[in-house]
Amino acid sequence: MGDTRKLWIGLAILLIASFSVLLWSGTEINRNAPPMPERVLSEDGGVVYTRADLERGRQVWQSIGGMQLGSIWGHGAYVAPDWSADWLHREAVTILDRWARAEHGSAFAELPADDQSALQGRLQRMMRRNTYDVDAGTITLSADRVAAISDVADHYISLFGNAPETAELREAYAMKNDTVPDAEHRRALASFFWWTAWAATTERHLGADDTLAPERPAFENRKVTYTNNWPGEPLVGNTPPPSTWVWSAFSVMFLIAGIAILGWHHAVTHGQDDGHRIPDKDPLAALKVTPSMRATAKYFWVVLALFLVQILFGAMTAHYQIEGQEAYGFALAEVLPYSITRTWHTQLAVLWIAVAWLGTGLYIAPAISGHEPRFQRLGVNFLFVCLLVIVVGAFAGQWLAVMQKLGLDNNFWFGHQGWEYADIGRFWQWFLFIGLLLWLTLVGRSLWPVLTGPKTDTKAIVGLLFLSTVAIGVFFAAGLMWKEHTHISIVEYWRWWLVHLWVEGFFEVFATAVMALIFTKLGLLRASTAAVAVLFATIVFMTGGVLGTLHHLYFVGSPTAVIALGASFSALEVVPLAYIGFEAYHTWRLGKATPWMQRYRWPIYFFLSVSFWNLVGAGLFGFLINPPLSLYYMQGLNLTPLHGHTALFGVYGMLGIALVLFCMRGLRPNQVWNEKALRLSFWGLNIGLALMAVLTLLPLGTMQLLAAIEHGYWYARSADFMQKPIVDFLVWMRVPGDTIFSVGAVALVYFVIRLWIRPKLEQPDAERSEVRSG
Repeated sequence: MGDTRKLWIGLAILLIASFSVLLWSGTEINRNAPPMPERVLSEDGGVVYTRADLERGRQVWQSIGGMQLGSIWGHGAYVAPDWSADWLHREAVTILDRWARAEHGSAFAELPADDQSALQGRLQRMMRRNTYDVDAGTITLSADRVAAISDVADHYISLFGNAPETAELREAYAMKNDTVPDAEHRRALASFFWWTAWAATTERHLGADDTLAPERPAFENRKVTYTNNWPGEPLVGNTPPPSTWVWSAFSVMFLIAGIAILGWHHAVTHGQDDGHRIPDKDPLAALKVTPSMRATAKYFWVVLALFLVQILFGAMTAHYQIEGQEAYGFALAEVLPYSITRTWHTQLAVLWIAVAWLGTGLYIAPAISGHEPRFQRLGVNFLFVCLLVIVVGAFAGQWLAVMQKLGLDNNFWFGHQGWEYADIGRFWQWFLFIGLLLWLTLVGRSLWPVLTGPKTDTKAIVGLLFLSTVAIGVFFAAGLMWKEHTHISIVEYWRWWLVHLWVEGFFEVFATAVMALIFTKLGLLRASTAAVAVLFATIVFMTGGVLGTLHHLYFVGSPTAVIALGASFSALEVVPLAYIGFEAYHTWRLGKATPWMQRYRWPIYFFLSVSFWNLVGAGLFGFLINPPLSLYYMQGLNLTPLHGHTALFGVYGMLGIALVLFCMRGLRPNQVWNEKALRLSFWGLNIGLALMAVLTLLPLGTMQLLAAIEHGYWYARSADFMQKPIVDFLVWMRVPGDTIFSVGAVALVYFVIRLWIRPKLEQPDAERSEVRSG
């Protein structure tokens, strides 16, 4: 117990220090965030936009799906453009053309290179100059820029309406006609897009802590925009700042150093045999399934239903990139616009995985403690009903919002918040938060006898499981930390607490503890050894996991210190994944340790696939985009969903399926499993995911990357690029992988249905038969 005590102390110190730095980073982001002006003025004093226009425009943007239709500052969907980069480029080209025609009598593109360079230098000086007056709360713009803003705004007013001149572009962007029916709302939306582009091209004033270079009289420190020069745009001089180069190099150094240290630890501890004897029979074969455990079955049925629906909406979302507003001739966008299908696709991914883990927690807690609290079954059933109400209510509100039937005043609370992975209305967020607290209570009261009882070898693992349960319940509150008009830099800060820390952080700890308890309960691991291993793994993971959150925030108004922290600690996130092969081999060895483990063959196989995708999806593809210099060009390109799909489903989805199968073995203990269906499911899901990544997302993302480096970020996201025949071909290349993946999902559903409908019971000598057939 001495070893676990030291590890507990180390984990506590690590978390206190990490969260202290993370909170400090939030204050720095708040201090450096681009200002929201009270008024935007022309040089003659005329009002271009007011604060009310900008705030109303943001409300309109959120109501139509926000980040699910194009992106802002690189965060969001991939078919429509990044609106910040798109506006910035359009405004720059409009100004250059005005100057070229007025001074040279021809378009900017037709001028000699010297004349182009002169006008481009003049443009950079004008657009990068910060004219924000802190005391007055105003931004003052030149007459040329005001005229250009008017022209670009007219383009967006036309695009988000139903004008014939932008119909082809709407189709390319997969936008429904009359996305924003109200003309005043379209004008306000354009003002919000302008402000996000203004922040991306306006230099913030450097403070003493914003540069590592000493000031010299002959040199001027290079200033950066509020978004650290993102997006890359040659016309206005947006190129990667020095900090992205420096901290990208250091992130590689930290990665190598971390791998070396962990390698040394593995070399020291490897091969230490504790002499543990594996039991001759399955210790869980005689497990008593309590009423509350039996009631969790419906959670797993819903998991599979949500999984199938998520796949359906994923196919619809991908197809929109081909036909834009239709599906094989049917005007689908008028009923289920792209922003809705993508919203539901991403939301359902998180929901079915989370429900799988929530159901596992409710199942395994009484199994561990042997304690069935009073009214536990009632609580499990009540929570299930609450989850159904939340899903139906939240999704209905999102549809009403995107179809512009809910109204802006009601949208924040009951409609579509517009923030990717945090889209549901605030009312439904509160409802879900209360539901998670109920889940925490139900799991906690089942584990309480173990937590408060005498010391045992498994108490440390149970304690970690309980603490991760508490964190899952409490840290969802990060999604409640912003209000409707909170600055978007701060919304992004808290949103990534929710996405990174809640989904990728504490659920990871929960899963680690659950797997350790499963293997100890099966008698495959000595409990004391497993306790030390799981605590050490948690420390290693959380070392990079907490502050690694900051790698999502490089370009939302963050100072250099946040870039440095995000680059350094996100590299450390990858360190344990370098040794994932050892974990995979260890899991495989446990699966082969004794003949009766054939009963758990397929949960073990899915655990193995978790290890593989952890290395590939979270490790290789994650580090591909995480360094600042990489993310400067790759953010919002198809290399981002390459990481997202292979990590979210490959790791968390596969783990959710493994946990579901483990619980199914206990819920239907005396039934013969359909090996053919599970084999088809396992290989279908893994091969399908691999084909999706290799045939579409990786080559398309690489092509976009080259385009962004050569021509600017706007071009890599533009209709000109995304409508190329080769892009259409690569999108169609998803069909083989998606089809195989869907077959694997259907096979899994079929397997579970057969456990309840016409099941085949085991014979008394089933274990011996399984061994011979295996």
